[in-house]
Amino acid sequence: MLLLGGKAYSSIALAPSPRSPPCHCHSPRLTPFPRLRLRPHRRSVSARMDLTDQSPEEVYSVWALPPAPVRDRLRRIMEGLRAAHGGPAFEPHATVVGDFRSHRSAAIEVLRTAAAGVQPYTARVTGVARGSFFYQCIYLLLEPTLEVVTASDHCCGHFGYKRKTPYMPHVSLLYGDLTDEEKEEARKKVEELDKDICGLEFEISELALYRTDTADKSLESWELVEVCHLEKK
Repeated sequence: MLLLGGKAYSSIALAPSPRSPPCHCHSPRLTPFPRLRLRPHRRSVSARMDLTDQSPEEVYSVWALPPAPVRDRLRRIMEGLRAAHGGPAFEPHATVVGDFRSHRSAAIEVLRTAAAGVQPYTARVTGVARGSFFYQCIYLLLEPTLEVVTASDHCCGHFGYKRKTPYMPHVSLLYGDLTDEEKEEARKKVEELDKDICGLEFEISELALYRTDTADKSLESWELVEVCHLEKK
């Protein structure tokens, strides 16, 4: 206690309250995240589902489409094989992503995103082969170049698709349950119908989403859903 001029003053001075540092807070700027390559996971497609999409989950696959003149050439071979051995009709294609389940809107969105990261690439036929089950009865083998395999790997990553077997790029010509003898006849028939088919090169500049219920061997329910054109960067 201090006495000054007859008045008492406290000797304890109140410490000034510490001054808060100037505030630099502001509303956060929303910046887009960099595009991430999706890890292979079955839920990645459904995670992008449009909540307003009431369509059921169905089976889809992604196809690489040859250019129109090549498709016409392949169709003639396919028609000749079906005339001799039967089987359902389908569009010439090379499968890029095998069958997966999804809602339609999610599958379309993922295809568009995946296709934006793929440039047109070249495919080359290396031989005619026969397989061991309905959907790989008779087919054209494609050279597994870095371009061909990378395009499939890229798309499979976006769709979260895990292959059960190593990727074998090919263009199916005939679906069916044939005996080994019939398959060999059909394989030889391909070379008779188009003796220059081996060595054929063509550009892939379109990826397509197809609804492909593999339980439907008539293919009557199969449907083209979306086509994406590949752009050169």
